[in-house]
Amino acid sequence: MLKKILYTIWFVLFCIAVFLSLKSTNFNAFIDMIENRTFDLRQNIMINAESKKADKDIVIVAIDEATYEYILDHYGEWPLPRDVYVKIIEYLQTQNPKIIAFDLMFVKSIKSSNNADAALISAMQKYKNVYTAMNLDNQDIDLRKPPKLPEKLAVNIKNYSDITFDELTFTNCRAILEGILNSTENVGMINVSRADDGILRKMPLFVKYQDKYYSQLGLKVAIDAINSEETNKVDKHNFVIDSNSNLLLGDRKIFIDKDGSAILNWYGNNTAYEHIPMYKLIKVINGEAKDSGFDFKNKIIYFGTTASALFDIKTTPTGRTVPGVEVQANFVNNILDNNFIVKADKAVTIFSGIFLALLIGLCVMRINSAFTASFASVSIYLLYILTSYYLMKYFNIWLEVIYPLILSLLAFISAFIVKYIIKSRDFEQQYKLATTDGLTDLYNHRYFQEQMKMAVENCKRYETEFSLIILDIDFFKKFNDTFGHQAGDAVLRQVAHILKKNVRATDIVCRYGGEEMSIILPNTGKDEALTTAQKICDRVAGNKIKLNSDKEGHVTISLGVATFPYDGETSSEIIDCADKRLYNAKNNGRNQVGKNI
Repeated sequence: MLKKILYTIWFVLFCIAVFLSLKSTNFNAFIDMIENRTFDLRQNIMINAESKKADKDIVIVAIDEATYEYILDHYGEWPLPRDVYVKIIEYLQTQNPKIIAFDLMFVKSIKSSNNADAALISAMQKYKNVYTAMNLDNQDIDLRKPPKLPEKLAVNIKNYSDITFDELTFTNCRAILEGILNSTENVGMINVSRADDGILRKMPLFVKYQDKYYSQLGLKVAIDAINSEETNKVDKHNFVIDSNSNLLLGDRKIFIDKDGSAILNWYGNNTAYEHIPMYKLIKVINGEAKDSGFDFKNKIIYFGTTASALFDIKTTPTGRTVPGVEVQANFVNNILDNNFIVKADKAVTIFSGIFLALLIGLCVMRINSAFTASFASVSIYLLYILTSYYLMKYFNIWLEVIYPLILSLLAFISAFIVKYIIKSRDFEQQYKLATTDGLTDLYNHRYFQEQMKMAVENCKRYETEFSLIILDIDFFKKFNDTFGHQAGDAVLRQVAHILKKNVRATDIVCRYGGEEMSIILPNTGKDEALTTAQKICDRVAGNKIKLNSDKEGHVTISLGVATFPYDGETSSEIIDCADKRLYNAKNNGRNQVGKNI
């Protein structure tokens, strides 16, 4: 019965802990932070295992450290004159690339090169496979009046999920050249989603501005790449998010997390994609170097800064200093491969945690060996971690591991506590059975002998004294013969009860044997022991004893008292002295305390 009660209490407390943890915002934020780090670890293991291969048709033309130095040496300033980009675009178009995307924002006209801006605008209008970037922000209106963007840049979204895009709603933007905005719809946003720890694990598919939705640059690039290759065309102006938070993109389903972003599967760090320093292309178009056989046919070419001095550096799960253009390429790669991470629903996490906790709790409860139970519990959780790793590796499912770990630890610790309580209770029960007389509920003869030896040793060590009372119920055999053994048992129980009521808490009352009982009185001299013995003698004689359901009677007892060290120096000598005085009391008429041997 006690075990069932403790099991029930354990289960109720465990459920309360689960409920409170789910309700605590700070606790959940802390758990999410640690969980994100486990995501990073899994992603890095998969990259090191080379289980994912970056798309070889995505090439990055990098404005790296060498290119930045070349530009300053040959053009004297950054940003680069825009007619240089035009020449590069013209050069690349001769090789029939699939897409040319600039992860660069062409903001404001450069007064010293208006013709260059016009040439860039013309090239953007001429080539339908050229894309550029823009960024939304929340700058104050007194710094910049929020501009109205062309209608053709906005997209329509039918949203059947509970995603609100609140975290991706912006109040201002830094518009690029008006001529580009008016001449092409190939302008995408490059806002990113960072976690509270500053690490970029997700990318927005859409951002919101002035009650309209705008596509991410990488999404536009990927859709055009898909439409150039596949027969099942994707509408890049109208989108649907289903009730399961999936963006439907032709045959693809992209899971969108609660904040409106897609969770990226990472293909590597700074070297996942082929990097070509841009200065090499500039030297070719300027006639400073021969064409070294660059192959851009049917490639997705991303232009972006990788030089640390140009400040487009992100921290990702795979590296602390990953260029933004590398993130964009990774994002496009995820769309093309339909390879985004799907985060398991919170209900799945809770169920997994509870299942693990119950399994571990059961192991602790059922396995007797603490080491074996601990080993089994750790093994169960390690198996769960391996499962979570392979689910991410082969099925792109992010199964959380920290929340189940906390529930498992709670179950493990509380199960051990409950088990300890049960064992402690069982030990106490067994100890009581081993030391207690079942009929009278007094200590038994074995316990009496142990306590007598301890009392003698303590008194010798600390030079104190103790006394012993041995008593016997007068004419007990007559009660058994007259009224039956049940009446005799009733007499024993009631006399034992009287004894316990009339001694101190420190005194030890035992059943010595048969109808004999004994009382060990620690730190008690002879006079005090005689007084106690007489009080007990009187109380027994003065109480009515219930013999059976309809009969009562009086019983008396005879007592003998001995005191250490005056009546003996060993336990057997003290017992023998008390026993002789008991028989002296019997020989002198019973119902009294024997004072002489």
